[in-house]
Amino acid sequence: MSSAFRKASKSKQRPHRERSQPASRRKLGLLEKKKDYRLRAHDYHKKQNALRALQKKALDKNPDEFYFKMICAELKDGVHIKKLPKDEVTPEQVKLMRTQDIKYVEMKRVAEAKKIERLKSELHLLDAEGKNPNKHVFFFDTKKEVQEFDIATHLDTLPELVDRVYNRPTIATLQKETLKGATDPFHLKKLAQQRKNQYDLLKQRIEREKAMFVVAQKIQTRKDLLDKTHKVKVKKETANGPAIYKFKFQRKR
Repeated sequence: MSSAFRKASKSKQRPHRERSQPASRRKLGLLEKKKDYRLRAHDYHKKQNALRALQKKALDKNPDEFYFKMICAELKDGVHIKKLPKDEVTPEQVKLMRTQDIKYVEMKRVAEAKKIERLKSELHLLDAEGKNPNKHVFFFDTKKEVQEFDIATHLDTLPELVDRVYNRPTIATLQKETLKGATDPFHLKKLAQQRKNQYDLLKQRIEREKAMFVVAQKIQTRKDLLDKTHKVKVKKETANGPAIYKFKFQRKR
């Protein structure tokens, strides 16, 4: 009951209005309130505390202090950059590492080539995109035979099956045997999509195998450049092939 009376009495009070900036001081901007002063004071004291902490750290510092970053870092454009140690590797070790890289890339390339052969054996590439269409030439003796020519009748099959490059049974086969496999349009569309996905996968694997072959050639070229024999660059390196060098002939003893 008391809370309801308190709320009712507050509803009749005058609304609290903050004092605004006097007209004579309007040029100085908005009048600062208590909450604004608290934020400004908090920021000021925070900066003062940080400065006092840095001054104390500087006073307590030992002039004989040493740590390894003093000699392992350098200043560049006002930023401390850590000096990276140089790798001490002999030419024989570099050649060995290049050989290991070549073996790894070649192993991956051979694995991709085996997967490509397996996919090709499954797909047969009969209706692959980009494949040149096969040509079937029919020969006739007279012009009348050419005008009356019907490819479905000549191949002894249904007109709906003429465009197929595979699985094109004759009418006699269709009369003797029943159709096997999917025949409804939904399953045929699903099988066509699966076959397309397999062709896309085959294309990706072929491109990956070619890229690995180029990488192996480039690594081998860099390995050959470690030899101190005089050489002349014949062709620049490209994205699809390594650089070509001509080495001076040396007679081996």
